[in-house]
Amino acid sequence: MTLSLGMITCDSTDPVPLATWWAEQVGGQVADPYGGTYVLVSGGPVMLAFQLVDDPTTGKNRLHLDLTADDLDGEVDRLLAAGAGLVGRRGDESFRWVTLTDPDGNEFCVAGRAEAAEAVAPD
Repeated sequence: MTLSLGMITCDSTDPVPLATWWAEQVGGQVADPYGGTYVLVSGGPVMLAFQLVDDPTTGKNRLHLDLTADDLDGEVDRLLAAGAGLVGRRGDESFRWVTLTDPDGNEFCVAGRAEAAEAVAPD
């Protein structure tokens, strides 16, 4: 038996606007079949879901998205203009990535697509 990834789900005290923000960032579509309690984003690199919780998650999230873009700097500028927060620019000349937060404070990273593929390629 093997597992396959169905979706990635994030807790949120206000899932509709957070799902809408993510849909805009990944070029996806929002579906709200459960009246704002479990909101889906399809059409991006992976299905995302945002579920309503009573209390915000505190501290650093233990799981985060690692995304790639053809133009790292351009994509980071676009995300910052769209409301992402900057945590830090990381790496060195051989491999760079940027850690950001979404409007709910969930961390995610963006790296250059070609550099990321090279970094994880088996020797």
